[in-house]
Amino acid sequence: MLVELAVGDAYGAGFEYANPRLVAEHNTLAGYIQHPTHLGVRPGAYTDDTQMTLAIAELLVSGEPWELAQLAEHFVRAYHRDPRDGYATRFQQFLDTVHTGADLLRRIDPSSDKSGSAMRAGPIGLLPTVDQVLHYAEVQARVTHDTPAGISAAQAAALAVHYCHRQLGPVSDLPDWIGARLDPSWAKPWRGKVGSKGWMSVRAALTALTSSNRLSEILHTSVAFTGDVDTVATIALAAGSRSPEIEQDLPNALLIGLENGPFGSDYLRHLDTRLLANFA
Repeated sequence: MLVELAVGDAYGAGFEYANPRLVAEHNTLAGYIQHPTHLGVRPGAYTDDTQMTLAIAELLVSGEPWELAQLAEHFVRAYHRDPRDGYATRFQQFLDTVHTGADLLRRIDPSSDKSGSAMRAGPIGLLPTVDQVLHYAEVQARVTHDTPAGISAAQAAALAVHYCHRQLGPVSDLPDWIGARLDPSWAKPWRGKVGSKGWMSVRAALTALTSSNRLSEILHTSVAFTGDVDTVATIALAAGSRSPEIEQDLPNALLIGLENGPFGSDYLRHLDTRLLANFA
């Protein structure tokens, strides 16, 4: 799961809010591309979506309490051990000035309703029950996105993974299943450019998930929406990677081209193994 969502993040990063003509021309899955203006994110490098997901996954396997303090500490630790571009500018500037979870919690304004709480929620979906998924997703959202929209977006993203991982029904029924547990609006198909709000990215990801039974096509559809497509692809591939109904056919060029530094693809595979061993 972690490798696939990182591929979605890194591939989508080349197209985030890019000109639709560039997206139409280069969204071929042939390889990673350099974003025309985000020059600090090189092709094949993942962004904050994956880095914060790593923090969630590491806390899940650590056995530490699932509390705000521990979550904040893991977010800060993941950033400072491997600083990278891709975060929202103001939030990255804020992270540069905090070095402990306690400091983050003391100083942050957690009133955002954007996509940060949803993009990192995928591993929570591996938990055994819906109630656990909802609770864990809410708690982690409250660190940075303590708003009804921020919390529900995180819960929806995590439920998508849970539904696929636990094989609770056909993927085509996923949006309705989430809608029945949160709000019927989650079942509405997404159309057009994806904005910065968390609910937009999740609804687009759910639409992409139900569009094909191949992971490659789900990635292509996620990016073709235009807008905040790295987040859409991260959420969609996290869930799609856990469904036996979906052919796991990401191109080798994307798998091989994914970054492999200290916290790159090898580390992601190792942590994936630990996650799935804990929550099979």
